[in-house]
Amino acid sequence: MGAANGQVRAAVVGTGLIGGSLLLRLRDAGLDVAGWDPDPATRRHVAERGVVAPDALEEAVAGRDVVFLCGPLPTLPATLTRVAGVTDDRCVLTDVGSTKADVATAATAQGLGHRFVPGHPMAGADRAGLAAASPALLDGAAWVLCPAPSGMAAFRRLATLLIDVFHAQVVPMSAPEHDTAAALASHVPHLLAGALAGAVQRAALRDAVLALAAGSFTDGTRVAGGPPVRTANMLLGNRDRVLAELGAVRNVLDELTDALEAGDAEALTARLDEARAARAALGARAYTTHRCEFPAELEHAGELAYLRELGAAGGHLTGCRVEAGAVTYTAHLPAGPPLG
Repeated sequence: MGAANGQVRAAVVGTGLIGGSLLLRLRDAGLDVAGWDPDPATRRHVAERGVVAPDALEEAVAGRDVVFLCGPLPTLPATLTRVAGVTDDRCVLTDVGSTKADVATAATAQGLGHRFVPGHPMAGADRAGLAAASPALLDGAAWVLCPAPSGMAAFRRLATLLIDVFHAQVVPMSAPEHDTAAALASHVPHLLAGALAGAVQRAALRDAVLALAAGSFTDGTRVAGGPPVRTANMLLGNRDRVLAELGAVRNVLDELTDALEAGDAEALTARLDEARAARAALGARAYTTHRCEFPAELEHAGELAYLRELGAAGGHLTGCRVEAGAVTYTAHLPAGPPLG
């Protein structure tokens, strides 16, 4: 599945913020793409933006090489079943949901592990719907893909497409490791933003607080502006891991509270300095680049282990090519000890 030749036929099921942005970028890249949404008005808006939007889901996905499932998290297993039933066995299926373990388990139970690749682009906005979609939203995004032992060919095809069309930094991870990392990187921040904004909403001096709010409040509550139902689905879909990581955050908050109550400037400064180090690492990460090659047709245990270890170590892929019986990855790893 090479995007550069424009021959890939794609479909996007669910055309809200992420699905709509996907759709528009695929269209702009010259792919043959169709969109479908359960809402008739949204389908009309898709058509108005120059993309085929059949009324029937089956018509939108039939004969496609890749289908992106972009509906709400609770709908994904049923949609996966429906789409799989009307697509060719070589059609790669993927999703963009913010939790991965449940949908991966559902795909395996349905015998779709060889062509379903769980995915999660790490991008978004505090708005929702097709009106907020942009072909640039996902450009250069970190994009988690969860390769399975039986699905390495599908993973390679999808990774190549995402890198070619979206310039994605593909992060290969197991589904459970993704959900654990995403709990602290994305899901708990939604709870913290909701808690801070909710406290202000209840405050006696609410309007005065909002009048004084500057960058710290705005940055800290940005994701609280998203659709509450979408956020609740995300949190409930990863409940156990979110609760575990929320407990870790509570521990640090308790340490800060104890230091503040005790008037212990040294302890308070130490905790804040620890936090500052993590924040500074966001914008100052150095990477080493390497290439790794595996036989394309033989047993894939070594390739799978390499990919999962790369993602768990904070690395990503910017190249995936299958040529002359071999698959070659271009990988980037945070500076430090090499893999293995």
